[in-house]
Amino acid sequence: QVQLVESGGGFVQAGGSLRLSCTASRSIFGANAMGWYRQAPGKQRELVAGITSDGRTTYADSVKGRFTISRDNAKNMVYLQTSSLKPEDTAVYYCNIGVLRTTYLPFDYWGQGTQVTVSS
Repeated sequence: QVQLVESGGGFVQAGGSLRLSCTASRSIFGANAMGWYRQAPGKQRELVAGITSDGRTTYADSVKGRFTISRDNAKNMVYLQTSSLKPEDTAVYYCNIGVLRTTYLPFDYWGQGTQVTVSS
């Protein structure tokens, strides 16, 4: 069974940055796309960024130019480098496995999430 574990969240002031990490329990990176989602209180979970096995990426408009997704297939890791954080980026961030073609389609595998809180 696939397990995903996120880390790297925290409390940061507006304009700051955080690097989120996600590790998978087994070697799945070779075939699948990986994604980061977030869910703020009272809102639906939304895609933040996705990356294919060969490095093609997609981003939500709200984070373009501020966030960068990357992956290390040898280490079974995917990362989300955030910068210029805004209070509206406050959410629980989740790692996901999926498919990225014209859009990112998530499989039903999720980590426990890592909280990102941005103060104004």
